[in-house]
Amino acid sequence: MSSLHIAILIPFMMAILIPIIYPYTKKIHTGWFVLLVPTALFLYFLTFLPTTMEGGYEYVSLSWVPSLGINVDLYVDGLSLLFALLITGIGALVVLYSIYYLDKVSERLHHFYVYLLMFMGAMVGVVLSDNLIVLYIFWELTSLASALLISYWFHRKASVYGAQKSMLITVFGGFAMLAGFCILYGMTGTFSVRDIIAQTEGLAGSTLFLAAMILVLLGAFTKSAQFPFHIWLPDAMEAPTPVSAYLHSATMVKAGIYLVARLTPVFGGDAVWFWALVIAGLVTLTYGSITAVRQKDLKGILAYSTISQLGLIMSLLGVGSAALYMESGEGAVFYSLAITTAVFHLLNHATFKGSLFMAVGIIDHETGTRDIRKLGGLMTIMPITFAISAIGLASMAGLPPFNGFLSKEMFFTSLLRATEGDFFSLGTIGFLLPVIAWIASVFTFLYCAVTFFKTFFGKFEQSHYEKTVHEAPFGMLISPVILVALVVTLGIFPNIVAQSLVAPAVTSILPRFSVDELDIKFSLWHGINTELLMTLAIIFCGSVLLITMKKWSQFNIYKRERDPLHWFYDQGLDGLIHFSQTVTRAQMTGLLRDYFVYMCAFILLLLGWTFWYADAWSFNTSTVATTPFFVYIVTAVFIVTTLCLPFIQKRMTLIIFAGIIGYIMALYFAMFRAPDLALTQLLIETVTVVLLMLAFRHLPEMAPEKAAPSKKLGNILISAAVGVTITVVGISAYSLGTDANFSSISDYYIENVYKLGGGTNMVNVILVDFRGLDTMLEVLVLGIVSLAVIMLIKHRFKGGEDV
Repeated sequence: MSSLHIAILIPFMMAILIPIIYPYTKKIHTGWFVLLVPTALFLYFLTFLPTTMEGGYEYVSLSWVPSLGINVDLYVDGLSLLFALLITGIGALVVLYSIYYLDKVSERLHHFYVYLLMFMGAMVGVVLSDNLIVLYIFWELTSLASALLISYWFHRKASVYGAQKSMLITVFGGFAMLAGFCILYGMTGTFSVRDIIAQTEGLAGSTLFLAAMILVLLGAFTKSAQFPFHIWLPDAMEAPTPVSAYLHSATMVKAGIYLVARLTPVFGGDAVWFWALVIAGLVTLTYGSITAVRQKDLKGILAYSTISQLGLIMSLLGVGSAALYMESGEGAVFYSLAITTAVFHLLNHATFKGSLFMAVGIIDHETGTRDIRKLGGLMTIMPITFAISAIGLASMAGLPPFNGFLSKEMFFTSLLRATEGDFFSLGTIGFLLPVIAWIASVFTFLYCAVTFFKTFFGKFEQSHYEKTVHEAPFGMLISPVILVALVVTLGIFPNIVAQSLVAPAVTSILPRFSVDELDIKFSLWHGINTELLMTLAIIFCGSVLLITMKKWSQFNIYKRERDPLHWFYDQGLDGLIHFSQTVTRAQMTGLLRDYFVYMCAFILLLLGWTFWYADAWSFNTSTVATTPFFVYIVTAVFIVTTLCLPFIQKRMTLIIFAGIIGYIMALYFAMFRAPDLALTQLLIETVTVVLLMLAFRHLPEMAPEKAAPSKKLGNILISAAVGVTITVVGISAYSLGTDANFSSISDYYIENVYKLGGGTNMVNVILVDFRGLDTMLEVLVLGIVSLAVIMLIKHRFKGGEDV
């Protein structure tokens, strides 16, 4: 096992250790122990920087299920390293922040940190996995861990509701993604991402290519909260603020972004991929920014701003995928700027959004409210929080000299360049891309300004707050201060990450380019150009909307804070519950007969469809042996006895006739030279008959059943159909066995029973050796039943005396 495998296991190992040490360390905040994990992992992943900066990578493999092509293969290149550093670096700051945010006495810290570490380990596993199935396992584990974190305050109904919604939507997307992975495996014969990318040239012509793409995008869109799957993220804000700062700014919602970026070499260059990402991204960007303006809760504003920013990154990945369509190097580099911008903004968003979530957590922690209608005048009361928020909001609004300004300008440049393309019908509607982006940016500036002025300006009223408002303790301020310091540093000196983090990540997404070929450089000032004029227009229009807010805030659409799409989810979930209850009431009648009807009907449909689809009917009597006359007599007795069963009213008589059928079966085995089976059948039938007679002799007589004639007719038809179907299956199986091109499995057993099993009794060897696991499980079932019988007998006697 390599150090990379151990790095993924460390968070899980610590999660197992926490409940053990927690009872003995209650005087020390558990977060101090947990902080060691992300800090150590962050320092460990930094050691890979020299390798990725040179365009190299690290690959390790651990055998797991090699027969199915499933191994724990880990792969560190520029893209996975960027995400790993974000996961562990932001994770360390979040843990430090939570130490001061969560009280060690009143909170269940051992639960919180177990969930957090489980999520951290799963996210690292997602971004490092080269095997798609292993990636999927970690992917779903992030959904589970995030749901546990969202419902951490499970006594709140809204927390449980938010956790349920996030699970349902993201797991639905995960199942779709798994189907897409399986299709990719069917097309390529491998689950390795690197090997799939190596076969990219032959994939686009496959009829399954589009299906695989759509299913993978469903997984990415649900995870990264793209419209209309975004509705889970605002309700996830019920989680503690450290969770929001971690999951919804730097990790979980970025998993979908990572998946799209990782598989861009596979699907990029296709028109469907291009337009799916661009349209979904721009719609999400615009819808999220407009909806954020209507929110009154600070975390609600940040939730929709996150949705909006994720849409921005997704649209950039779509525009940048055109670089894989271009044949000329110069044209491809022209469009690769969008991928560079996406990676750079991914990093910028993690810094300013993480600091803003922490600032909102501080405001909530120190004032007891996040409602902007109650807040105001906090600038002088909480000056450090004010400075943190001002820098973070200015960066998100795209104002200089902060890092958000650089990536926003590059975003405009990328979309303006897209309008110059003459492919994918860009010449027809491409001009709309920068227009939509500009409108969304106006609302982005507006909700940032509303948040800033409503929270920190105006008159301070202590009566609006349940607590005595004051600045947060020093420890709670450390993490957001570090993040806003990065916001400022990356704005003024952006090239410190250009070649170390951004360029290696871009070349991982666009493997046809080298780091030197892209020559990535950032600059805070590009002169007076179209992008700068667009920014000035954004500031002007956003300011006008802010000044006139009293007028347009009276519109009903502004007063309706809740996203109308939540109604569709709620109605759909209620309808699903009612439908399942209806089906359950119809199916679970409490009558064993009805259960047999359902099972038999399903078997009939399955076998009937299989026979029809495979054209499996076969009838060949050429090898049928001559049947002695006495066999016909035995068969006649068997049929008559069977036909008598439906007309018997006495329980004991019914048991006797059922036993006769079993004894006749034993006679069949004996006649066809299977004495061991005959003996087994005789023993089982004798024991069964005796036990049933002993049990049922104490029960009251059966009451005559009253059933509608139609129901009786239905039961008769299903019974007859089952008998006919099984007969047809038996005849066809025998007939196929006579085909010279058909190899029977019995030949394999005849040849290998003695050689591999060491016995001459074929049936016994098959049961003990070839099907030993089945036999062992059958013995286990019998043992469990025996224990249940013993408990019932003991319960029959008062006081539970020994029998």
